[in-house]
Amino acid sequence: MLHLASDVDVLARFGRALADPLRCRILLTLREAPAHPADLADALGVSRTRLSNHLACLRDCGLVVAVPVGRRSRYELADARLATALDSLRATVLAVEANPSCPDAETRDCCR
Repeated sequence: MLHLASDVDVLARFGRALADPLRCRILLTLREAPAHPADLADALGVSRTRLSNHLACLRDCGLVVAVPVGRRSRYELADARLATALDSLRATVLAVEANPSCPDAETRDCCR
């Protein structure tokens, strides 16, 4: 059963998804165009198993959807506004410390 996430939940899920560099690369690739997992794995230079795990996380976070195409699935951003959000985040200038002290910096939790 689907439900609408609260504003805080949306931001937390988005943040957790972006906490992993490969998931960021997947989102940026899907920002350009939908893709099949095998093509994504090849384009990103990762195994299909590793990609599958990250796509599952992004699905659980509600950021991507799998669209059936015959016997295969094609992945795309769940909402077209995510492309604009990703562009806005990429354009943001961050001032960061050389030695970050973020308590979640080493955590690779998924979106649960």
